Amino acid sequence: MITDIAAWLLDPANWTGEEGVLRQAWLHLLYCVFAVCAAALMAVPLGLYIGHTGRGSVFVVGFSNAMRALPTLGLVTGLAVLFRGSVALSALVVLAFPAVLSGTYAGVRAVPSQAVDAAKGMGMTSRQRLWQVELPNALTLLMGGVRNAMLQVMATTAVAAYVGLGGLGQLLIEGQTIGRYDQMASAAILIALLAVLVDLALAGLTWLLVPRGVTLTAANTGARPRGRRKQR
Repeated sequence: MITDIAAWLLDPANWTGEEGVLRQAWLHLLYCVFAVCAAALMAVPLGLYIGHTGRGSVFVVGFSNAMRALPTLGLVTGLAVLFRGSVALSALVVLAFPAVLSGTYAGVRAVPSQAVDAAKGMGMTSRQRLWQVELPNALTLLMGGVRNAMLQVMATTAVAAYVGLGGLGQLLIEGQTIGRYDQMASAAILIALLAVLVDLALAGLTWLLVPRGVTLTAANTGARPRGRRKQR
């Protein structure tokens, strides 16, 4: 089997054309980036608001857990039947939303209370504290939520090929249909490899976005999140 997989992956004919690996990998990546970006546009502002004000925290926990319990294939198939075509990509957005929301909320709530108190003492307004203190400190967990969402969507996009969206999952389904297990295994390897590469790219982006001072503070201090007081 290993020899068959290597032969399939090394065959140039499998990489070119409308149904080739390169085009399907591009579609797979495009769907994932679209879904996560669309989810982030909605989830990040909501998570920042809830984390900053403390209102709706129960909603975040309950909603996120409920959304994660949704059956992936059922959701994708249902939306495809209802909306048809590319609108079925909304299923991927729905699946990415909880991870980004939870990461954003957790990031804001984990901001050290000392930093927030210092900002208040300097006379910063609520909005200034959010954008200049809380958001920079929350970026690590926020980006962690984005990375989790991307990995989940990467796997789900393979399932979305069942409703004709294409992507690397299409190669896997075709291999199953014609009994080419080398193609199925190769498609699975390519999906995993693409997920690893995208996660590494997001890790690099996180390193670029998170202020150096925040990283050093988190590593070297015992700052405690808001809502927790030192026991006497």
